[in-house]
Amino acid sequence: MQKLPLLGNITPAQFLRDYWHKKPLLIRNAIPGFKPLLTLDALAKLASTNHAESRLITAVDGQWDMQHGPLETLPARTEREWTMLVQGVNLFDAKADALLRQFRFLPDARLDDLMVSFATDGGGVGPHFDSYDVFLLQAQGQRRWRIGPQKDLTLIEGLPLKILANFTPDEEFVLEPGDMLYLPPHYAHDGVAIGDCQTYSIGFRAPSYQELGEGFLQFMADSIDLPGRYADPELEPTSKPAEIPRDMLETIIEEMNKVRFTEDDITIFLGEYMSEPKHNVFFTGPAKPLTFGKFGDAVAKKGLVLSRKTQMLYRGKNVFINGESFGVGRADKLTLELLANERALTGEQFAKASDDVLEALYTWYQDGWVELG
Repeated sequence: MQKLPLLGNITPAQFLRDYWHKKPLLIRNAIPGFKPLLTLDALAKLASTNHAESRLITAVDGQWDMQHGPLETLPARTEREWTMLVQGVNLFDAKADALLRQFRFLPDARLDDLMVSFATDGGGVGPHFDSYDVFLLQAQGQRRWRIGPQKDLTLIEGLPLKILANFTPDEEFVLEPGDMLYLPPHYAHDGVAIGDCQTYSIGFRAPSYQELGEGFLQFMADSIDLPGRYADPELEPTSKPAEIPRDMLETIIEEMNKVRFTEDDITIFLGEYMSEPKHNVFFTGPAKPLTFGKFGDAVAKKGLVLSRKTQMLYRGKNVFINGESFGVGRADKLTLELLANERALTGEQFAKASDDVLEALYTWYQDGWVELG
């Protein structure tokens, strides 16, 4: 695998072996000549909508305040120490999506979103830690980062943000546009803007096992099959009517133990769970969709691409797209795996699709999940 300037001219394998989940990596000039992908006006417009998650964070005389979007107004550019955060910018901007996809040497099931932070001089969100890996790419101006592997993760009580009470950094860097800092989970860090500043955070999904367990049990509730009804034909009189009978308990334990979770159950749950769109993601199909026949002709000429908002995964014979799953045969699997990995199909690749795949693609086109190339 080739070395990547994005990773400081080491290979993805070297990065995963030496840094991922282990220690920070400062990469100077990770993207040479990098410039902000969106202006402040464009970010502010996005933050004013109710389909983009945004926050405004201010620190006045040491008093922290956080306002959730939609953000109708922002403080003056000349005012110090305010930060606007906009999540999921990759869902709304093609260049932001292309930047996020540069990190696809890691699985799509782990890649989360691109968050943009705009801050005026002195702005930041305080010393904190994240529960997931993060790449911090400087896009505009400078930001001073102080970082440390501290064990004391106690938070200051009574604040709207999770700010560390006893932050003790042991390294400090000033990042220029194009520089990038990788931090593993729970690595304490504090970034402060030097003048107007944009920082892009490439974050990763790390669901808790509790969250996964609750989701899996809800998923399985519709598929378990326990026929029959409790009965006790051998019941005997009791002198302790309030006590649950031992025979009743043992019979029900035996029945409950018949519930078995297979690898296929967990695979399908995980694929649907990790491809499910976030609550604020909405798809819009074409205003005047082509007929089925014309759709096939257009794709044969232009190819097709997945929508920026679409998450498509697969495992074995199962394919997952936007929270839905289905099993496929070997020939269809090749076409759909290609679409998932490349996020596009050429007209030539499309020509090999079966009628079943063509029908699925047409449905996805009508729903806005795929678009003509």
